[in-house]
Amino acid sequence: MTISQQIITIGLCVGATMLTRFLPFIIFNENRKTPEFIQYIGKYLPAAVFGMLVIYSLKNVNILQGSHGIPEIISIAVTIVLHLWKRQMLISIAGGTVCYMFLLHFLF
Repeated sequence: MTISQQIITIGLCVGATMLTRFLPFIIFNENRKTPEFIQYIGKYLPAAVFGMLVIYSLKNVNILQGSHGIPEIISIAVTIVLHLWKRQMLISIAGGTVCYMFLLHFLF
C-alpha cells in the first residue's frame, strides 16, 4: 500500500467512526422525543445479543464426549452468580472467562 492509499484509508476510517458517533445526536436532538421503537431496541437488544452469544458459545459443546460440558456449565454458573451479586457486566464476563480458562487448562 502506498503512503497516499494509507492516508486515504485512515481518513475513511476516521470519517466513518465520526459519522457513527455523531449521527445519533444529529438525528435525535434533545428537543425531540426518542421514538418508541428506538427505546424498545435500547431496552431489549442487549439481552438478546448476550443470549445469542451464549448460544453461539455452547453450540459445539458435546455432552457425550470429553469433559461433558462441565467447564462450560460451571463457568456459566459463576457468571450468573457474579452478575446477581455485583450487577457489573465487566466483572461478570471477566469472572466467567477466567473461571472457564482455569477449568479448561488446569482441571479438565
